[in-house]
Amino acid sequence: MALNNIKKLLHLSPIGQNISINARRFKSLSCKVLIVGGGSGGCSVSAKFSKILKKHELIIVEPSDIHYYQALFTLVGAGIRSLKDSLRSTASVLPKNSTWIKDSVVEFKPETNSVLLSNGDQITYDYIVISTGLILHFEEIVGLNEALTTPYVCSNYSPEYVENTYKVLQKLESGNAVFTYPDSPVKCPGAPQKICYLTEDYLRINGKRDKVNIYYNTSLPVIFGVKRYADALWKIVENRGIHVNLRTNLVKIDPDKRIAYFENLDNPDIKTQLEYNMLHVTPPMSPPNVIKKNKLLVNEAGFVDVDKNTLQHIRFPNVFSLGDCCSTPNSKTAAAIGCQSKVLYDNINCLIDGKKMSRSYNGYASCPLVTGYNSCILAEFDYDLQPLETLPFRQDQERWIFYFLKKDILPPLYWHLMLRGVWNGPGIVRKLLRLKLK
Repeated sequence: MALNNIKKLLHLSPIGQNISINARRFKSLSCKVLIVGGGSGGCSVSAKFSKILKKHELIIVEPSDIHYYQALFTLVGAGIRSLKDSLRSTASVLPKNSTWIKDSVVEFKPETNSVLLSNGDQITYDYIVISTGLILHFEEIVGLNEALTTPYVCSNYSPEYVENTYKVLQKLESGNAVFTYPDSPVKCPGAPQKICYLTEDYLRINGKRDKVNIYYNTSLPVIFGVKRYADALWKIVENRGIHVNLRTNLVKIDPDKRIAYFENLDNPDIKTQLEYNMLHVTPPMSPPNVIKKNKLLVNEAGFVDVDKNTLQHIRFPNVFSLGDCCSTPNSKTAAAIGCQSKVLYDNINCLIDGKKMSRSYNGYASCPLVTGYNSCILAEFDYDLQPLETLPFRQDQERWIFYFLKKDILPPLYWHLMLRGVWNGPGIVRKLLRLKLK
């Protein structure tokens, strides 16, 4: 779906709707809390602050007219949902009791408690929350941008390409289907293999499975970081005849010959290549350059350098970060943001009131690992990669109820609870279920 068509569907004006203001009218703005980024983290946190701050005290800087629920892209790529299901106008998801500036930050100045916008205006703040997400780097894989214009290569990670995945899948009759995981941190690290399992299931349902070889090439040394779920996934790939190659990184594509070239990360001398009839690529990712270039803000890897428990910056006490762009060593998922937003909000409130920070994030993340058109494994775990399951039965088994949760329960929970600042993760549900069982 073209961007212009999406804007027409949402009736978007060039600068959003009534809660936005035009930053060009101002040379200097100030606020109590500045939120940079209007994605999952920015919306969740701003919704919380909008209940206690005045409109001019809460500023959100976000350049995009459209907000995507990116966790739904897997189902869009598999033909289960439409792209339209995954989006809303930014104006509709940001709190009305806030000031939205439709612009981008081009420079962070934590020493002076200010940021510079692309139009030259400046915003000063008492506290800042950085939640810009990650940037997709398709250009880092030689030949990928050209390959994405062909009917054989796709990627669920971008709204520009996600609808092509199902088109490629429908045309797949024989040969090799190849799925990749890059040598970089990625958002929703389970997504590259979800589409692999869905493709395998689609081929079986349509009687074409025996004509297609399926390869999952990942740069990681494991199929999944948590052993409990990794053991279950290994059984799935073995039973379904999916070839898994660990420490294998895509470096180049020849779209004319339909060949993908890989390096072995443990032995650079080993080079492999695969002809493909379908190639699903997960591109390398990183925080935006405006963050990476600010050495005062980031760690060596280019992520906003925060304490993993408090989400407070390790050098600037009035700087906080959550979501994919921060340095916390958790799996980067929307479920993690739900828990992080509450911790961050409470800790900033404590500082505003002159109190000691009271909340600590335990690294909770959740990944519904869709394994077919009616099956899913529900992975939940913490910083120590130990299972932290909510439901009172094993979640490392394929169940239709987890698929139903992913497809029909989590999207409305995201739109109507999480983005409204109400949902803080399943911790309370877990406690209530445990008490009931006791």
